[in-house]
Amino acid sequence: MNTPKILTDERRQKIQSVLARRQKDLTLVINNVHDPHNVAAIMRSCDAFGVFGIHLYYTEESFPSAGKRSSASARKWVHTERHQDAGKMIASLRDKGYQCLGTGFSKTAKPLNHWDMTKPTAIVLGNEHRGMDPDIKIHVPDEIYIPMMGMVQSLNVSVAAATILYEAWRQREAAGMYDTPSFSEKERAKLLAEWAVK
Repeated sequence: MNTPKILTDERRQKIQSVLARRQKDLTLVINNVHDPHNVAAIMRSCDAFGVFGIHLYYTEESFPSAGKRSSASARKWVHTERHQDAGKMIASLRDKGYQCLGTGFSKTAKPLNHWDMTKPTAIVLGNEHRGMDPDIKIHVPDEIYIPMMGMVQSLNVSVAAATILYEAWRQREAAGMYDTPSFSEKERAKLLAEWAVK
C-alpha cells in the first residue's frame, strides 16, 4: 500500500513553479516507437522542456510499458493520451489550432529552425526504422528535419525529440512564453491537487 506524499511548502512551491511553465499547446505524437527506453527518454525530455502532454499512436508495435526506474520516472509528470485512429487524432489537433509537423526527409521537408514553434505545435515522431506510418503521413504533409553536418544523417528518435524540443524551448523562451502560464489559475489548482499525490 502506497503512503500518500506529504505536501510540504517546498514541494507545493516546486509543483506550482513547474506548472506555471508547462506548455499547454506544445506536444509530440509518438508513432509506433518500438523501444520503451526511447519512449521513457522522450518523456524525460518532455518534462525537461515543459511539455504538458503527449499523444501515443500505436497500431503496429506493442504499447510501450515504461518501467518505474530511471528516465521512466518522468512518466508521471507527462500526461499521455492513447490513439488508434490517425485521422481523428490529427483532425482533433488541427481543430484546436495546432500546426502538425512530421519528422522526415521528403523533398518538401524544411529544417527545424524554419518553423515557428511559438504557435500551437504537434510534432510526429515516427518509428525508429520505418519513420512515420502512411496512415499518419497522409494527414501530415508538412515535414521537419534536423540539419546535420556529419556523415551520418539520422539520430536516435529520443535524441531527435530532445533536439526538436530544445528548439521549441529556445523560440518560446525568447518570446517570453515561459513567463506567463498557459494554464488558467483554476486549471493549475486542479493539476496541483493531482500532482500532489503522485
